[in-house]
Amino acid sequence: MQPAAPWAGRRLAALAAALPWRGQAAASRLPHRLALAFAALRGHVARAAALEAERRRPFLWLPVAMGIGILLYFAADREPAFWAPISACALAALAALLMRSRPLAFACCLALAAAAAGFAAATWRTAQIAAPLLERPRIGRLAGFVESVELRDVGARLVIRVTGMPGLDASAQPRRIRVNARSAEAVPGQHVTVLARLLPPPGPARPGGYDFGRDAFFRGIGAVGSIPGRLTPTPDPPPLPPDLARAAALDQARNALTERIAKVGGGQAGAMTAALITGKRGLITEATNIDLRAAGIYHIVSISGLHMVLAAGTIFWLVRAVLALSRTLALRWPLKKIASLAAMAGATAYCIFSGAEVATLRSLIMTLVMLGATLVDRPALSMRNLALAAMIVLSREPEALLGPSFQMSFGAVAALIAFAERWQEERAARPPAALPWPLGMLWTSALGVLVTTLLATAATAPFGAFHFQSFNPFGLLGNALALPFISLIVMPASVVGVLAYPFGLDWPAWALVGLASQQVLRLAHWVAGFDHATIGMAAFGAPTLACFAASLLWVTLWTSWLRWLAILPLVAGVATATHPDRPDILIERDGAGMAVRGGDGRLIAAGKPSGFTLQQWLTADGDGRAPADPSLRQGARCDATGCIVRARDGRAIAFASDRLAVVEDCRRADLVVTPIPWTGPCKARLIDRTALSRDGATAMRIRGGRWDRAISERPDAQRPWMRRQPERPKPVPQPPAADETVGAGEPG
Repeated sequence: MQPAAPWAGRRLAALAAALPWRGQAAASRLPHRLALAFAALRGHVARAAALEAERRRPFLWLPVAMGIGILLYFAADREPAFWAPISACALAALAALLMRSRPLAFACCLALAAAAAGFAAATWRTAQIAAPLLERPRIGRLAGFVESVELRDVGARLVIRVTGMPGLDASAQPRRIRVNARSAEAVPGQHVTVLARLLPPPGPARPGGYDFGRDAFFRGIGAVGSIPGRLTPTPDPPPLPPDLARAAALDQARNALTERIAKVGGGQAGAMTAALITGKRGLITEATNIDLRAAGIYHIVSISGLHMVLAAGTIFWLVRAVLALSRTLALRWPLKKIASLAAMAGATAYCIFSGAEVATLRSLIMTLVMLGATLVDRPALSMRNLALAAMIVLSREPEALLGPSFQMSFGAVAALIAFAERWQEERAARPPAALPWPLGMLWTSALGVLVTTLLATAATAPFGAFHFQSFNPFGLLGNALALPFISLIVMPASVVGVLAYPFGLDWPAWALVGLASQQVLRLAHWVAGFDHATIGMAAFGAPTLACFAASLLWVTLWTSWLRWLAILPLVAGVATATHPDRPDILIERDGAGMAVRGGDGRLIAAGKPSGFTLQQWLTADGDGRAPADPSLRQGARCDATGCIVRARDGRAIAFASDRLAVVEDCRRADLVVTPIPWTGPCKARLIDRTALSRDGATAMRIRGGRWDRAISERPDAQRPWMRRQPERPKPVPQPPAADETVGAGEPG
C-alpha cells in the first residue's frame, strides 16, 4: 500500500483534533468554533447579498411584496377601510426616503410600501366593481341587453346586462348575469325579455377549493343560470349605452369571424383555430378538450402569452422584412423600432378583438413592456421587464394573483428568462462548438423547444396540480410535437387570414390553418391514448403551494449561490404534497348529498349531490371516476328516506332526507347529515340545513375519536363576494297566560 501524502496526514490530524473526544477541553473550544463558522457564513451571505445588490436584483422582489399585500387583503374577514393601506403605503415610503443611507432598512421599508400598495390596489379594485349578488334561487322574468354571445355545439352562453327584474328591488338586482340558452338566436346589443332560472354564483365546492363566487364577482357576474324558453325582443327597447354598443359590435364581428373560420377549417380543427384567433371556445367539444389536456397542450386554445408573442413576433418580422426591401429605409430609418411599434399596435388590436379576457390582457401588458424596452434600447427579455409587467398587472387586477392563469404564465416566463440569463453567461464564457449550417440550425431549434418546454412544464406543474389536481407526464412530448405547427403555420397564416378577411380573400389561409390544426388534434389524441397520460393527484393546501412558489421565486430571482437555498422550500413542498390530509366526509353546501371515505380509502356517495360538486370532490381526491360511476354508490345502504354509510374506522354516518329518519338515525348513528333544519334533540353529531347555510360546504376528519370540522365560509366573514348569512327570525314575545303574572321589576 502506498504511504499517504503529507497533506493528507495533516488533514487527518486536523480532523482528529476537531473531533469532540478530548473531553472538557474540546467541549470548551466548540462554541468558539461555532462562532467562527457563523462568522464565515455571515461573510459569505454578505458578499452574495452585495453581488445581488450590484446586479439590482432586489428590485425584482417588489412585485412579490405587492403580492403578499394582496394576499393579506383577501385573508381579511371583513372589507377594510381604503384609507388604512394608503396611509401605511405613504408612511412606509416616507420611511424609505429617510433610510436611504441604510440599505437594509431602506429595502425593508420599500417592501412594506409595496405590500401596502398591493393591499390598497385590491381594496380599490373591489370598491370599483362591487355590484349586488343574487341572494337566493329565483325563477322569473327579466329584461336586459345581450352583452355577448358565445356559440356552443348546442345553444349558446349569454351575458346579459340587466335592466329590470320584476319582483326584485332595484338595489338588489345583479348588474350582469350569465345564462345558457338552448337556441343561439340572440344578437349582441339586442334588448330582450326572458324567463330565466337563476342561482347565486356558487361558492367553493369544498373547504379550500376554488371560490367560483369570488371569480364571478370580479368578472361582474351577479347570477348564473339558464333560459328554458325563447328570447323575446323588446318592442320599444331603451337606448343602448355607448360602451355596450361598442362591445356588442365587437362581439358580433368576433362571432362572424368565428363562424367563418370554423366553416372553412372544418370540424374540431376549425373550432380550435377559431378559439386561437377570436377567443371563442364554445364550439370545442369536451372530448377535444380532454385530449388537449391529456397531451399538455390545452394552453393553445386559451389566448395568452404564447399567442401574443407569436402574433406580435409575426407582425414584427413582416414589417421589418418589408421595410428592409428598401435600401434607403434600411440605412436611414430605425426599422427595429418601427417594427416594434407596429407589433405593439397589432398585439393591442389582437387583444381587443379576442375579447380582452384576463389572461389576454396580462399577456398584452407583458408583450408591450418587452417591446417597449426595444424602443429605449434595452434588452427585451429581462427579469426586470417581467417584474414591471407583474406590478402593472397586480395594480390593475389584484384578484388575478389567486388564479391559475397568472401563476402559471408568470412562473413559466420567470423560469425561461432565468435560464436565458444563465445560458448567455455560459455561452459568453465558453462558446459552443459550431456545427455545419443545416445541423446547427436543427440542433439549436430542437434543443430550444425541448429545454423551454421542460422548464415551463416544471415551473407550472405545482400550480397546475394545486388548481386542477392533475399532472400530464407526456406534456413534454405533446408540446414538442404540436408547437411547431402552431408557431410555424397556424399563427403566421392566421395573421395573413385576418388581414385578408375584409377583402374576402381569406379562404386559403383558413384552409391551411385547418390542415395544421387537424394534425395538432391528431397528435393530441395520440398522446392522450398513452397509459397514465393524465395522473390524478389529491389536492394539497395553500401552505404547500406557498412552498413551491417560494422555491420558484428564490431560484429565478437570485443569481448567486443563494439561489440554491431554494431546495429547502422545495423539499418541504414535495413532502407535504405527497402526504395530503384528505377529509373523511364531504358535505354539499345545501345538504343535498355527501361523500364518505370507506374502508378501501375511496369515496362513497350518499344522497343526491350535484354532478358538478361530486366531480369537484372526486378530482380533489385524486379519484378518476366519473360522477355517474356505479361504484360510487357501493357501500351505501339506502332507502327512500336516507342512507347509512360506514366510514373507514367503522363509524355509522347517516344521511337523512326525512324528519322521521332524522329521529331514528339520531339514536343509532355517530353522525347525521340532513338537508332539513333541525331543532330537536339528537344524541349523534348533527349537521343540518341551518349549519350548512351558515358554514357552506363542510369537510370532516376523524382524528383520535373526535371530529375535526373544516368549513368553506366563515360565519363572521363579511366580504362583497360572499353570500349574506340568513337572518334568524327574532323570537316573538308571547303574552302571559291568564293565571300568570309578571312580578315588579321583572321583564315581561
